[in-house]
Amino acid sequence: MASSEDLSWEIEEVKKAMQNGDLVLAAAKAKNVLEKKENITITIAITGETGSGKSTLVNALRGVSDDDEAAAPVGEVETTMEPKQYSYPNNPKITIWDLPGIGTSKFPADQYLKKMGFERFDFFIIVSDTRFRENDAKLALEIQKMKKKFYFIRSKIDNNIRDAERRKKNKDQTLQEIRQDCIKNLKELNIESPEVFLVSAPELHLYDFPLLCETLEKNLPELQRDALLLALPNISLDVIEKKKEELQKWILLNAVMSAAGAAVPIPGLSAAVDVTIIMSFTKEVRNSFGLSVAALQNLSRLSGVPLEELMEGLKSPLAGKQITTELIIRFLTSSAVYILSTAAEEVIRFIPFVGTAVAMGLSYTTTLKVLKYILNTLSEDAQTVFTRALRE
Repeated sequence: MASSEDLSWEIEEVKKAMQNGDLVLAAAKAKNVLEKKENITITIAITGETGSGKSTLVNALRGVSDDDEAAAPVGEVETTMEPKQYSYPNNPKITIWDLPGIGTSKFPADQYLKKMGFERFDFFIIVSDTRFRENDAKLALEIQKMKKKFYFIRSKIDNNIRDAERRKKNKDQTLQEIRQDCIKNLKELNIESPEVFLVSAPELHLYDFPLLCETLEKNLPELQRDALLLALPNISLDVIEKKKEELQKWILLNAVMSAAGAAVPIPGLSAAVDVTIIMSFTKEVRNSFGLSVAALQNLSRLSGVPLEELMEGLKSPLAGKQITTELIIRFLTSSAVYILSTAAEEVIRFIPFVGTAVAMGLSYTTTLKVLKYILNTLSEDAQTVFTRALRE
């Protein structure tokens, strides 16, 4: 897997080739980086004792309501009887495994790790809704031996805050006491420097979940970190902005691939390549920002805001739509700049000696503008939708 330094270096190599006018070399390097990005997988394990809220957290991390048909089943008793895999709706290559509770008669602590196959997971989240216990510490110590990352989540923190409010106790003081108690408890169980995050699954934008995301950003390799960021639900306007910055990085590489399509002297091929690139990028942006039909319907259920209200007056004609070739073509043909550029490109490419280079440059510039427009308008729509849902 490429390290952060490798990825940054490869993107700089693409830029350098572009600056030197070598679009063919730039396209080859861009293709290599994009293929690495497409092949990134992340496998996350959610574990802990029975009834700690693992399944609810699995659903929340995926931006799925508990009553969705793709949700992990939740209940007052243990509902996870076997390890169960759940994919992110907007990126099936990122999966969360909802593991059965440790310490039951079916999964005694001393056999748990072997039965769960811990080697396959990239990192672990250990969940408890009260104090962390001996079984949680055993898990952490075994994971530590495997040299993998693990994080403690103290779940259902909203219940504790409601209790504190009834007793007229300060919320921040309550959170600090719970955090300190968890850390003290884990240190007594021989866990050094435990990372504990206080989380309410129905309200991920509150408490420590943003801090957990920041911690994962520091600990994961860059391509995994970026993929996870784009897959997570929008928990704040800051996260939406981070997603936009991440997606901005891939515009250059996609535009370079558009230029490569313009180099082939086959009438109409460049336009076909452009549509494919633009459609793929649009799907990624729309899915990352939670603006697909399914994501908006799910957000409406979670927030209680009617779907029509969430979507009212959105800027992009691509938000809340099924992204098809026909839709992208209609979107592009409504742009005079794109039509004129494509027509000029088809004529220019057949001019001897200089035609191909000029056509490639034209295709690159046009696709760059289109992708930037798509990203900017969809990011604005994501902020609008988030603000409307949060207000409720």
